[in-house]
Amino acid sequence: MPAYTFEAIDSQGDTRKGVMEAETAKAARGLLRDQALVPILVEPVNAGAPGAGGSQGSGLGTVLFASRVFGATELAIWTRQLAGLVSSGLPLERALTSLTDEAEDERQRNLVAALRAEVNGGTPFAKALAQHPREFSPIYTAVIGAGEQSGNLGLVLERLADDLEEQQTLKAKLIGAALYPGIVTVVAIVIVVFLVSYVVPQVANVFAGSKRALPLLTTLMLGLSAAVRNNGWLILLAIVFGAFGARLAWSSAGFRMKFDAAWLRLPVLGKLARGYNAARFASTLAMLAAAGVPILKALQAAADTLSNRAMRADALDALVLVREGAPLASAMAQKKRFPGLLSMFARLGEQTGQLPAMLQRAARQLSTEVQRRALQLATILEPLLIVAMGLVVMLIVLAVLLPIIQLNQLVKYVPPLARVRGLPGAAGGGARGGGGGGGGPTGDCL
Repeated sequence: MPAYTFEAIDSQGDTRKGVMEAETAKAARGLLRDQALVPILVEPVNAGAPGAGGSQGSGLGTVLFASRVFGATELAIWTRQLAGLVSSGLPLERALTSLTDEAEDERQRNLVAALRAEVNGGTPFAKALAQHPREFSPIYTAVIGAGEQSGNLGLVLERLADDLEEQQTLKAKLIGAALYPGIVTVVAIVIVVFLVSYVVPQVANVFAGSKRALPLLTTLMLGLSAAVRNNGWLILLAIVFGAFGARLAWSSAGFRMKFDAAWLRLPVLGKLARGYNAARFASTLAMLAAAGVPILKALQAAADTLSNRAMRADALDALVLVREGAPLASAMAQKKRFPGLLSMFARLGEQTGQLPAMLQRAARQLSTEVQRRALQLATILEPLLIVAMGLVVMLIVLAVLLPIIQLNQLVKYVPPLARVRGLPGAAGGGARGGGGGGGGPTGDCL
């Protein structure tokens, strides 16, 4: 049964808003009138529209700029809440009703109400989720569908919530490790641009009338400053067009494949990328296998989660080998971009019949290794960036101070020739005057 958002006026003249289920919008208005409410607005629930479930025809800006109802963190929390309600024995319809009533955001309330209406109408929960692909990924709906088919929806929701929370924890730690070096880099760039574009020209004006040659470092810094001030807009446009060109190249499958393959060959960042993607792949594969999803379908879904195109191609090649009858461990061992730890745990899982548990253990170890490497890299980068920033600022300060030191030395230095010219001149004049004065008495005497 569809869900509708309504706005109505009660007998006291107050406006009431909410969500209700009805066969049609006309039936929804009739239900409102039965409750002594005067309907003003009745529209189908559209959780993807910004604001309160408005209609879909709100313009192109709605499609381009509407944000997701559930962010990554909100989706993990909502899944955990739903898992707790279903695991406690509450029917799915009542669990969705409780989450609808407790939702604080109107868009989330409308989305959950739409899901509840579909489930009440007899639609499977996974199919209801699939009607909102922007909010629920194909992996999410596949896991839910496997849980419904196996009759263990509560357990599957718990595992799904665990997986989402682990992914968020790993991502948050990686972002936290890169945050401080990123801030230091941005601040350093701003300071250097300010010094070069404003401070250095001010000092240059002081020595503009000097005919003496400036130090080499000052000359180079003045040239750089002039280039920044005179061609600043051109440099900015070049950066913008460069970013636009890189974005176009990034959308090319061939370029993206070559770039991702080259990225994996980097000494430090390549290992981080390999570990992160392998951990995500193993975690997703373990979750799908534990939910009862067939291994080929689970491999396809896990490969789609890989952000690195080169590793995704290797995962799809492994899928072909498994389809042809090869064990998962041997198929993964042939792909050298995946860490050997993954194939080793896959082999143990196949031998012991505990493939999901072994894959989950491999995912945890890979995730822990990625976090350790990221923290080590951040620890090394922090002092290096500070030292690099200090060196750049020191060069700029030296370029400013060297002419001042040179001028100070010129002021203190008095040439010897000036002293020679001053002292004899005064002495000669005194001698001549003394001679004339002395000559008078001599003449008088004579």
